[in-house]
Amino acid sequence: MTRYADIPKPIRSGIVVVNPDTGTPQRIIVLQFNPDTLERSVSPQTAGDSGDAGGGGTGSGDRNEALRLKGPAQETWKFTAEIDATDQFEIAAPDGIHPQLATLEMLVQPTTAQLRAASRLSQQGTIEISPIEMPLTLFTWGSKRVMPVRLTELSVNESAFDVNLNPIRASLSIGMKILTVSDLPAGHRGADLYMAHLAQKERLAAAARGGSLGSLGLAGTNAVIGRG
Repeated sequence: MTRYADIPKPIRSGIVVVNPDTGTPQRIIVLQFNPDTLERSVSPQTAGDSGDAGGGGTGSGDRNEALRLKGPAQETWKFTAEIDATDQFEIAAPDGIHPQLATLEMLVQPTTAQLRAASRLSQQGTIEISPIEMPLTLFTWGSKRVMPVRLTELSVNESAFDVNLNPIRASLSIGMKILTVSDLPAGHRGADLYMAHLAQKERLAAAARGGSLGSLGLAGTNAVIGRG
């Protein structure tokens, strides 16, 4: 007879807020349900996309730069997350799902302490006040996808409420941009984490089984490659 204890628990996706100086996790946000789908967009940062180089051709850039990359590809993720207090009856929720929503919203909001500090500097006559820095945020989707990100979109659709009008069910459209070494200063912990993420991609790519020219209908011919 199968025992429930023998069934492995699914790994949850989530967001980790990290201290950029020490690397210590400051807050861990575990998504209640893993999204059903992920939409990812990867845009290469090529060097030869600055217009026609002349010569009467139809190219869109310097032909000497056609195969060159300026830096890591720009990657964005989009998904929908669900939060439902009615699915967790064993957990007291006097405020509904307000705390979970607020936790996510504070990833894109400055704190009151930061705003007051900026206001004090302004009142003291500081001419230039540095923009408030967002926390270093990691998105995790299993052990093979851990990457520094910046939230670019957070849209909340609240669909049920308790008697005190606390939201108890909501879906969130979340968009994020993966931060690369092109986005972060040299030596920043986020840049190191991105390099670890890229190295993981390289290991996975190396593990892929290679194809053969025969499967492409090119066996025994040098029509495409190797022509001297």
